[in-house]
Amino acid sequence: MKALTWHGKGDIRCERVADPSIEDDRDIIIRVTSCAICGSDLHLMDGYMPTMEAGDVLGHETMGVVEEVGRGHSKFKRGDRVVVPFNISCGECFFCQKKLYSLCDRSNRNAEQAAKAMGQSPAGLFGYSHMLGGYSGGQAEFLRVPFADVGPIRVPDELDDEQVLFLSDIFPTGYMAAENAEIEPGDTVAVWGCGPVGQFAIQSAWMLGAGRVIAIDKVPERLAMARDHGRAETLDFSEVDIYDALMEMTGGRGPDRCIDCVGTESSPGASFDAALDQVKAALFLGTDRPHVLREAIFCCRKGGTISVPGVYVGLLDKLPFGAAMNKGLTFRMGQTHTQRYLEPLLEKVVSAEIDPPSSSPTAPASMQAPTSTRRSATSRTAASRWS
Repeated sequence: MKALTWHGKGDIRCERVADPSIEDDRDIIIRVTSCAICGSDLHLMDGYMPTMEAGDVLGHETMGVVEEVGRGHSKFKRGDRVVVPFNISCGECFFCQKKLYSLCDRSNRNAEQAAKAMGQSPAGLFGYSHMLGGYSGGQAEFLRVPFADVGPIRVPDELDDEQVLFLSDIFPTGYMAAENAEIEPGDTVAVWGCGPVGQFAIQSAWMLGAGRVIAIDKVPERLAMARDHGRAETLDFSEVDIYDALMEMTGGRGPDRCIDCVGTESSPGASFDAALDQVKAALFLGTDRPHVLREAIFCCRKGGTISVPGVYVGLLDKLPFGAAMNKGLTFRMGQTHTQRYLEPLLEKVVSAEIDPPSSSPTAPASMQAPTSTRRSATSRTAASRWS
């Protein structure tokens, strides 16, 4: 089959690799009909995520049609259309039983390696380094899905791929980000980053009762979408000082809830500290560029909540933790417990409470996938980036 593979920083290739096969009775194999590029994939392309190996197949936002099922699998049958969560969860361990699926104890095949870097291992992820399991990703014609009786969800035939593809990651991620922000009715919510996750966080903030949403970015198209589709007030960080603007907009109090939808690769043009972070990273003196997190800490009102769906990969420098402590801020973060949200968010799509394609800055563009040893497949790809 053909797949997108990683061969080093800035070196992503489309090449032929071996077709996947059933390895466990709970597996399924899907023929990919749609996939997407996540902002997190850029951390791989830019060389920020360690333990990648040449030839690794990328991609963790995938859906398709079931082609094969393991002997012990009974949830799906050949021909079912399914969306696959980006994280892999067993459904049986302590954390899965608590519905903390991204913390699964059993799905990371290289858990000891992750524990050395983080203290404990999170769940395995598709297409996202050997430290997180070394699983092949879904930017390919076919994908093996482990623990498939727990993760994927069957989707109605009347829904197009574009309406449900984002359930694989960014819709649940944006929704959990808003949920983690602990929004109370009437709250002012500030969202840094108007990429796809930011757009879904904006939409989700309204669903959860926000009284006001302020979106921050510098890309005109993203800001326009946040205004036109997200009904948010917008700030261009290249034109205004964000702290001063937010204080003026909130009467000096600051936003009640702040959501960092940017993460490790904050724009180097955002401020002097972001530019300095980029220099440190280039000289291997640092890993992450946490400008947005620093700014959110200063901007958030006293006693407020900061939600962090934006991915960080290493050590953060010059974080104003004293300000966070003395302001009494609450932090909630983590990889998305995707399986927890699939059913309720699918219901929102079916009921037309939200139209995911209109919530994403870049709609999927059709392309014809090449023929593999199995049947040829039509694939679509949606590009996305957190600013």
